[in-house]
Amino acid sequence: MKKPVLVVMAAGMGSRYGGLKQMDPVGSHGEVIMDYSLYDARRAGFEKVIFIIKHSIEDPFKETIGNHVSKYMEVAYAYQDLDDLPEGYTVPEGREKPWGTCHAILAARDLIDAPFAVINADDYYGTTCFQIIYDYLSTHADDDKYRYCMVGYQLKNTVTENGSVARGVCTTDADSNLVSVVEHTQIEQYENGIRFTEDKGETWHDIDGDTTVSMNLWGFSESFIKEAKLRFPAFLDDAMVSNPLKGEYFLPSVVSQLLDEGKATVKVLKSPDKWYGVTYREDKPGIVKALAQKAEEGLYPSPLWN
Repeated sequence: MKKPVLVVMAAGMGSRYGGLKQMDPVGSHGEVIMDYSLYDARRAGFEKVIFIIKHSIEDPFKETIGNHVSKYMEVAYAYQDLDDLPEGYTVPEGREKPWGTCHAILAARDLIDAPFAVINADDYYGTTCFQIIYDYLSTHADDDKYRYCMVGYQLKNTVTENGSVARGVCTTDADSNLVSVVEHTQIEQYENGIRFTEDKGETWHDIDGDTTVSMNLWGFSESFIKEAKLRFPAFLDDAMVSNPLKGEYFLPSVVSQLLDEGKATVKVLKSPDKWYGVTYREDKPGIVKALAQKAEEGLYPSPLWN
């Protein structure tokens, strides 16, 4: 079995945050969030990383991230282009929004030749998740079904005090296999706990802080590329009619289809770590403080890439 590789989705701009948050320093020596994820992934065993970016950020991305990481990991680049569509399809007039996370993975289809883990560029996932997903991908292969995995987090460890977040709420069976992922786009903390709304705040529903949620940290075999490519035209047929300017091809939607068809299992590997991110600019001081404390505790060297 080939060694697992890491795929980093870094093509998105932080619209709510107000800038290219993937390159905003959070460490005491100019490290960005992605540096910590890559450092944790490297010491877990990942030796190759594939960055999915836009051509428009290529130079600053390589200057800030790629060039120094290439000293420690094999680095490759894929580019998420809006017009990277199957034959016979064209970009709708006025469309500027990327086609989503599954489309991002398809951008790297010619580079992925091994089991792979997928992460967001702007999330800090903690120190344990990369080890548990690397170990799973290194020891599980497709057999009569596709054997995928994801790292699940406790919802209470993934919310921010500065606004709402979108999370995939997971249901699992007795063997910790994923049954379903339901995306809630507006989850927030309040004085009595955590709640969500599905009607823009007209009604709210409490949700247990121990609920397992997806943070887009998935583990796949190469078979996922084949399935995502195969299902892309059906998504486009629907999106071109129902939501041509903003419809997105999401990873969980393909996973859900494969689960419903009985073609795959997804083992949910639970992490005790606290997630940090910069969904909003007000989130930055919290992650700066947390990472400084982790360095003081010896979890990270300072500077990181020493």
